[in-house]
Amino acid sequence: MRILVTLLVLAVVGIGGWQLLPSQENKNKTITVGTTDAVTDLDPAGAYDAGSWALFSNVFQSLLTFDPGGVTPVPDAARSCAFQGSDLKTYRCTLRSGITFPSGRKMTAEDVKYSFDRVKKINSDVGPASLFATLGSVTADDATTVTFHLTSPDATWPLKVATGAGSIVDRDTYPANALRTGTSVDGTGPYTLTSYTKDEKARLAPNGHYVGYLSGTGRPVELRYYTDSAKLDSAWKAKQVDVATRTLSPGVLAQLNPSDPNERVTESDSSETRNLYLNTRASSPLHDVRVRRAMAWLVNREQLAATVYQGTVDPLYSLIPTGITGHATSFFDDYPTQSVAKARALLTQAGVSLPVRFTFGYGIGHGAGAEEAAQLKKQLEASGLFQVDVKGYEWTDFQKRWAAGKMDAWAVGWVADYPDPDTFGAALVGSGSTMSTGYSNKVVDHLIQDSQQYADRSETVNDFRDIQSDVAQDVPLIPLWQRKEYVVSTEDVGGGQYLDDGTGVFRLWRLNWI
Repeated sequence: MRILVTLLVLAVVGIGGWQLLPSQENKNKTITVGTTDAVTDLDPAGAYDAGSWALFSNVFQSLLTFDPGGVTPVPDAARSCAFQGSDLKTYRCTLRSGITFPSGRKMTAEDVKYSFDRVKKINSDVGPASLFATLGSVTADDATTVTFHLTSPDATWPLKVATGAGSIVDRDTYPANALRTGTSVDGTGPYTLTSYTKDEKARLAPNGHYVGYLSGTGRPVELRYYTDSAKLDSAWKAKQVDVATRTLSPGVLAQLNPSDPNERVTESDSSETRNLYLNTRASSPLHDVRVRRAMAWLVNREQLAATVYQGTVDPLYSLIPTGITGHATSFFDDYPTQSVAKARALLTQAGVSLPVRFTFGYGIGHGAGAEEAAQLKKQLEASGLFQVDVKGYEWTDFQKRWAAGKMDAWAVGWVADYPDPDTFGAALVGSGSTMSTGYSNKVVDHLIQDSQQYADRSETVNDFRDIQSDVAQDVPLIPLWQRKEYVVSTEDVGGGQYLDDGTGVFRLWRLNWI
């Protein structure tokens, strides 16, 4: 799913004139933004992916949000939030006054309770309910005070509250037991959704009634959704969009020219990762851990990064990316180089018939998924040990297939939910994980839970390094690469460097005409 962590310094190229005021004729002109990140659902209870949460962070409010580049949440719909006591199990927030839904009704603590309760109750197979695993109950103590009662100490709870999963909806217009249908949104964010056509566009107008952390709202924006990188590339080259992000094709990214006077280029380090997830269930040909370890001996990340991605990503050897607390190189330590001999020996021990045949799925239109799948198929089959049946699926169908365990392997990018190593823990390798690999390890689960008790997040290093060591041995996934983040805009649009900074917030309101 979902949402980046940038803890390194932005490497911004070609910035100039950001402080210029917009000309009068551009003041109300719409800024068009192109992306390949599709929206799964307009209901926050039914979506856990980057495209949906990018929209949510503009049309809904959470109790908390993030400053650009920040790692500690700040109040948004809330006036204040804090843990009660020292056990990290009771978290209380007081709402700001004057926040109203589109109907004119004031937001109350009951709306907050309702929003969190319905995410858990609906428990959508592609929704964010797994983020609330430590949430026992929510109480609305009075009109402006809401308290979260956690089942175990969870220092990361404020970070989870600040995500798209914490979007506050109007209890009068969103059903308690089912996802809302239709193309309208009743949120209190800095923008209102004036029109939406699935997989095509979303038109956003500044919300004049917004009350929250931001000092003001931005320019009118139209998000345009493209089914693949090639179509986004064409739209950018034809000047059909003013801003392009997530994701231009590797070929276009590799040729970006910071000195081009007709465009502004922002390149930054990010902690978006991509893993090859493996189905560990008894019904899968990858059930035996020795088969999965054999695959780990054959994957060539450097070749993948150099050929398919033309150097626009970095090879990754761990669950947690560089720049994040607890990063290690566990897969390099255990599988330092490609070895057909070691892979064959493992498969011989497992007693499986060769070649091992399995299915490999990817999401159509999401970056270089097809080319990446073809390269991984080539690497695995070159050994003579595997036969890979590759197939692409439309994004929503793809999500449902991996959730139901209908594929043996699938490659998915992970946009971190919040700036903390915990977002790479339970969601990816904990029992009942979002990636639905069927993997369950009690030691890993215990380490994940243990890491959540530390208010000082630097104290989690040993837990997360142990988790990564176990994952490298159990291989429910194989890390592939870590992305660099690119935003390009025309010369008359500023603010692109703030658009996507890794905190999970997509700041359309920072875009401006200059």
